[in-house]
Amino acid sequence: MSETVRILALSGSLRRGSFNTAALRACCELAPQQVRIEIAPLRDIPLYDEDLRERTGFPAPVDRLREQIRAAAGLLIATPEYNHSFSGVLKNAIDWISRPPNQPFADKPAAVFSVSPGITGGIRAQWALKPVLSGLGALVLPRPEVAIGDARTKFDDAGVLADEATRERLSTFLRAFVNWIERLRAGGAHQKAQAP
Repeated sequence: MSETVRILALSGSLRRGSFNTAALRACCELAPQQVRIEIAPLRDIPLYDEDLRERTGFPAPVDRLREQIRAAAGLLIATPEYNHSFSGVLKNAIDWISRPPNQPFADKPAAVFSVSPGITGGIRAQWALKPVLSGLGALVLPRPEVAIGDARTKFDDAGVLADEATRERLSTFLRAFVNWIERLRAGGAHQKAQAP
């Protein structure tokens, strides 16, 4: 890997103390050399309204996010679990981003993990989100799966991921994602890739 690999990250939570956002901040630190992860905010994305899109086009925050995804080598998403699925915040953003023309999920390498105070780590949110991304043409990393449970014991009071075992799991996950991006680049985005 000779050039910088730029990954765009989205958190499915707007909460100031979000464990998912905190985990993405940890990913920025744990990323392999020559990998840069940028977290894009979803707070300014309005509720999806097709009338608004038809009248004025994409709102500026949506247009900017679409371009960021298009320019990134890969898309990393951390999602909480709400009611056995992923968050409305994330669904709303996906609904906006996926509208034609030229929706940017197609052939985009993507990876999903989840963080939850519950013992299952939000895995059901992943199971709900991955088919949505795949249906939009994203090339979703099949494994390893990372679901960080019992999150209150993994982060310190400042929101820093302090649990070493979890840090190592995320490091392994990020290395697998970068390998996935490189393999898809080498084989062509339209080629069906095998799991790493």
